[in-house]
Amino acid sequence: MTAVAQRAHDLYPTRLTEAGAPVQRNHPTVWGTAEGGPFDDTALQAHEERGFSILQDFITAEEVKGYRAELDRLVNDQSITGDERVVTEKASGEVRSIFEVTSLSPMIDALSRDPRLLDRARQLLGSEVYLHQTRVNYMPGFKGAGFYWHSDFETWHAEDGMPAPRAVSCSIALTPNFPYNGGLMVMPGSHKEFIPSVGATPDNNHASSLKEQKIGVPSTEAITDMAHRYGIEQFTGPAGSALWFDSNIMHGSGNNITPFPRSNIFLVFNSVENALVEPFGASRPRPEHIASRDFTPLA
Repeated sequence: MTAVAQRAHDLYPTRLTEAGAPVQRNHPTVWGTAEGGPFDDTALQAHEERGFSILQDFITAEEVKGYRAELDRLVNDQSITGDERVVTEKASGEVRSIFEVTSLSPMIDALSRDPRLLDRARQLLGSEVYLHQTRVNYMPGFKGAGFYWHSDFETWHAEDGMPAPRAVSCSIALTPNFPYNGGLMVMPGSHKEFIPSVGATPDNNHASSLKEQKIGVPSTEAITDMAHRYGIEQFTGPAGSALWFDSNIMHGSGNNITPFPRSNIFLVFNSVENALVEPFGASRPRPEHIASRDFTPLA
């Protein structure tokens, strides 16, 4: 099931010619119920309010060891050197991310279908789901570059054609996330409003934005206002922890200048009822390895 529908009415306008006011979210964050999966009522209510959930010991220490070996295999795989799915650091040239990783790793493909993930994704989104995007991320010690504040949904809406923020990301830590090695920062509750960005989307914007995003990011004034209203928290915890976070939550990460590297598996689940249409803020969709148009439900 790969057809892409025509663009629908735009509830979240962005990539504007001049700054626009925040748009109040028109959709829920949690679409399912406690009867529909592993999260209980309290956890679902907290996720609805905060926009994210942290689960420690989500995978076992033995699994962490296996997935870290798999990441080592992938980063040293000469057959994908120069592949468009491999994104390198802007300054050092080291591997930053490998996209569409489920097509390169049967192990990670199987993980995406594991009931521990799939049941939670279905519960949060209230439907069958498919993988919008998959990747593994590497942040080496001393020279790992961070990522500026942004909402994933802003990009997925503008450049991929995702109609609504009915998607959830799961980041599984394969190394300890300390407060000082570039861990992800989030603004609790910020998912409840959509911040439009200013500026047209250049052609092939993904070629540079995956290394350093400059288009589709909020203004410093917007970030300052949101930080004062929502505060900032950080995803910390041992290897094996998982962060589930809403597609519209404001988040970012700092540079890693410590000796302690950080790596994770990143899986984005989208509702099959929220399948991509034509982009809302770009002349054509991003490539398939960044934004899948195979809407077949995961089994």
